[in-house]
Amino acid sequence: MLKVLREEKKFLISVADFLALSHKVEQVMTSDPHNGTHGYTIRSLYFDTPFDDDYYEKQAGVELRRKVRLRCYDPNDKTAKLELKQKQGAQQLKRSLEISRDHAERLIAGDYTPLLAYDEPFAAEMYGLMRSRCYRPKTIVEYNRKAFIGKENKIRITFDNKIVSTESSFALFDPHLNMNPVLDPYDVVLEVKFNGFLLGYMKELINAADRSELSVSKYVLARQNAYQTHV
Repeated sequence: MLKVLREEKKFLISVADFLALSHKVEQVMTSDPHNGTHGYTIRSLYFDTPFDDDYYEKQAGVELRRKVRLRCYDPNDKTAKLELKQKQGAQQLKRSLEISRDHAERLIAGDYTPLLAYDEPFAAEMYGLMRSRCYRPKTIVEYNRKAFIGKENKIRITFDNKIVSTESSFALFDPHLNMNPVLDPYDVVLEVKFNGFLLGYMKELINAADRSELSVSKYVLARQNAYQTHV
């Protein structure tokens, strides 16, 4: 099990600011080894309760809230990450467990028993949570990410664009999903993740961009997009 505790800030910036800022960040931070030339793809399937409790708690600004998701990076992946993100004030705890492709597909189908095959206590916790609250798939979100890493305070800066989603299929490993844009294609989500405090030179870099703080998650953006489409 992987466990990460940190603070996150999200901003909405333009493609022009993304290109300028990512170039500057690259001079002072290490490029994520998965970046390649244009970044890498992330695909997440989000679960929620039958009454969308996690969605509405986020909308209402509830102090203690969570998100449950399965994540992969390529439809051909043989494994997926089951992740639980828990928010308390400014701090965010993310725990993840790598599970097999077959087990991921069984979770999507509503069978949580594969989690009992893992020794980690987190797996048993997720089994109890997902079964007791009747978690079900709600939406798939996919986007392109370019990430940079700093040693100080475990700083991580990511740029996410081409954000699309679907609620018509929950086939996480399907390479041909029919996805719809969540944001304007010229918008980029900048995320700044750190422990403790953000160093001054990083603040200056970020403040140089024309950005507005984003208070909602990609999950919420995707669900809002679907709700508006259905109206």
